Amino acid sequence: MVTLGDIKKAQEKLRQVIYPTPIMPAKSFSQHKKLRVYLKLENLQKTGSFKLRGAFNKLSQLDKQQRERGVIAASAGNHAQGVAYASSHFHTRAVIVMPERTPITKMMATKAYGAEIILYGSCFNDSYDRALKLAEETGMIFISPFDDDDIIAGQGTIGLEIIQQLPKVRTVIVPVGGGGLIAGLAIALKEHNPTIKIIGVEAKGAASMYESLQKGYICEPLTITKTIADGIAVNRPGEKTFPIIQKLVDEMALVEEEEIARAILSFIEEEKLLVEGAGAVPLAALQEKKLAIEEGDVVLVVSGGNIDVNTIARIIEKGLVKSGRLLRVSLELEDVPGTLNKITSLIAEEQANILHIIHDRLSKDLPVGITKLELDLETRGKEHSKEVITALKAKGYLPKLIQ
Repeated sequence: MVTLGDIKKAQEKLRQVIYPTPIMPAKSFSQHKKLRVYLKLENLQKTGSFKLRGAFNKLSQLDKQQRERGVIAASAGNHAQGVAYASSHFHTRAVIVMPERTPITKMMATKAYGAEIILYGSCFNDSYDRALKLAEETGMIFISPFDDDDIIAGQGTIGLEIIQQLPKVRTVIVPVGGGGLIAGLAIALKEHNPTIKIIGVEAKGAASMYESLQKGYICEPLTITKTIADGIAVNRPGEKTFPIIQKLVDEMALVEEEEIARAILSFIEEEKLLVEGAGAVPLAALQEKKLAIEEGDVVLVVSGGNIDVNTIARIIEKGLVKSGRLLRVSLELEDVPGTLNKITSLIAEEQANILHIIHDRLSKDLPVGITKLELDLETRGKEHSKEVITALKAKGYLPKLIQ
């Protein structure tokens, strides 16, 4: 098992390579005076995530002959970039197997660090199996994304930084996928102070660690549903990480997709930070009151910021819906002159803003003389949305929410 000594050795190896990322107070996320929230900003790390720490520490342990054989890894993004960056530092050939649907921005970033890309399979598990097979066939060194002592020790250096930057920390909330990050953090933090509470957060659609902890053993691979927290979409916990988490992690929580989207939106609006889905799950758990934290210094580990720009607009829209600031409704109205004007005037009176409108009178399922109206409305929040709905009903309309 990884020790505090291993993590301190990793910190020495990483000292000249990584940024000691800042801890920033986030008053907007502190829900009351006794609770003080801080952000550990690994999204500002080189390559845009914490993954470089573990990857560099692993490659630093390889001898000359192993480096000459080259390394291979499977990843849809952050681990790929971490391995590629570390390999370029050690002048080692790196091959990364990525799912065929990996966003082109992530492929380009990985190539920019000097790695070779192989696209294989529809999901991470397909790529992972392929990488293992290629490692066996070629003799290249396989670099696990989480289930490796050197990887765990490298990620644990974040815990040492947290202690140095915020000595009175009471609670640390961490994203969880395969468990390398939270395992390393837990060792570093609990060795310093066993009373520090460590909380892990997973996306509900990829809750392999949560399910395994509930049952007390590593479950069979879980079927993963699509999640915007793709960086932690792992179908089975690590063999090395699971017992560490069983022993040292105090609590686990699950968050929904809309909750993650709302957290990403909160980071953008309130802290001016671009955070990927995996990095946003600690805030999602805190915002949605999934955790019983009443007081003290709380650190949210913002694990990465490598979010595909093509998905940001969709995520922001989901976040607006969750926070009640985007109201989507449909109405069936008499198809007579002036009806549309009455609706838009009523919405203006309620001080809601029409973002998008569809006026449909041709659908087969509509009776003659009836038109269907679909509206996307910008509101000030859930209470304002309720006021708009109430005003429509008061005028005899029957608005239906569009999910």
